[in-house]
Amino acid sequence: MILTNDNYYSLEANKDYMSVSQFKELIGTSAKSACEYTGVSKLNGDIEFELEPTTSLLVGSYVDAYFEGTLDIFRSEHPELYKKTGDKGLKADFVQAENIINRIENDKLFKEYMSGEKQRIMTNNLFGIDWKIKMDSYFPGDKIVDLKVMRDMNAIYSEKLHRKTDFIHYWGYDIQGAVYQKIVELTTGKKLPFFIACATKESPSNIEIIEITQPHLDNALHFVEENIDKALALKNGSAPAKRCNNCVYCRLTKMLVSPITIDDILLPE
Repeated sequence: MILTNDNYYSLEANKDYMSVSQFKELIGTSAKSACEYTGVSKLNGDIEFELEPTTSLLVGSYVDAYFEGTLDIFRSEHPELYKKTGDKGLKADFVQAENIINRIENDKLFKEYMSGEKQRIMTNNLFGIDWKIKMDSYFPGDKIVDLKVMRDMNAIYSEKLHRKTDFIHYWGYDIQGAVYQKIVELTTGKKLPFFIACATKESPSNIEIIEITQPHLDNALHFVEENIDKALALKNGSAPAKRCNNCVYCRLTKMLVSPITIDDILLPE
């Protein structure tokens, strides 16, 4: 199928193509485990409900929509952004989203890195599978930039690693950078550096332009290569998907079979 902005996130597109978000939902990252059951259920269209987006996600989407040039549409589609009483203006969280935008607009370097071609879609075959990518700010022959609106840039505790790690590896932005770089290289012949343009939801917002350097991108691409067979097996149903028994969908679909004992929930001494 030919991908457009209208069908990029469709169920059909997700079945035809692998994407970074899909890979992370099936496999996780080097620092964060995934719920295979939820990831496969999404791919199969089995999740018939749509979770209400959290305020935190909406704040990020608000800023994303501004840089995509679709903020008016986003506002019209999300009446929950506005107060129902009083002046009926934006709720405090989305006033902060406006503050984040203003903070970004007042920084010359941040604006420069976000001034590339918006939402550029590319596809190519990597590790025997067709992939799709959608770049926030693409500078042909120069660089790839992705916008991230984060709570903060602090280290995050990883249960998978049993220690704190940086937010780049925890959320798999190194994986995103590695796949984006490789797909662009396969498509254009140019191997471009990858940057995260990060703004935090703190007040005032903290901002950084962060290059994910080549050794980290190389390691992340190797992680993808090591796990792509498992991701494909989960996607095509040839491998059973395990439940994490902790995420929203696992909690919602949990069916009790028998009682447990207190020993099942005791922490190890």
